[in-house]
Amino acid sequence: MSTSKHDAGFTLPELILLIIVLSIGITGILIAYNQSVRGSGDPVVRKQVIAVAESMMQEIQLMPFTNPSGGFSGAATQANRSQFDDIGDYDTFSTSGIFTIDGTAIPELAAYSVSVAVTKNVSLGTITAASGNATRITVTATGPGGTSFVLDGYRTNYP
Repeated sequence: MSTSKHDAGFTLPELILLIIVLSIGITGILIAYNQSVRGSGDPVVRKQVIAVAESMMQEIQLMPFTNPSGGFSGAATQANRSQFDDIGDYDTFSTSGIFTIDGTAIPELAAYSVSVAVTKNVSLGTITAASGNATRITVTATGPGGTSFVLDGYRTNYP
């Protein structure tokens, strides 16, 4: 029985070429898969950092614009946070780890930090800096891996 050239199958060079092409293709797929798996936790951290910044911004903006008569005038520390009674009290506030307003640490957020800058007497639209009726609040939240988010907000002294 004789075999023709068409019945012989693959030659050795063809098999080697096929193995090389398949190896390159599979390697590319595995690299792409590895990148997507490695970064899959990042959106969760980013979302949490944003939530921390928004929470702090909301806490500050709910405070009165000016210090009430006989109000708090101490240092902007976590230990004094429950005594803050106006937006100016948050200027230079910074903490490692996230705490409730009464000072209870949230263990799941121990790797996060937040800092605040309050700039008084800023211009905002038709509100002039000289009027003293606008304040800029900048909240910077940082999470694991250096993921950070900066949130700017304004508070005015108008009802």
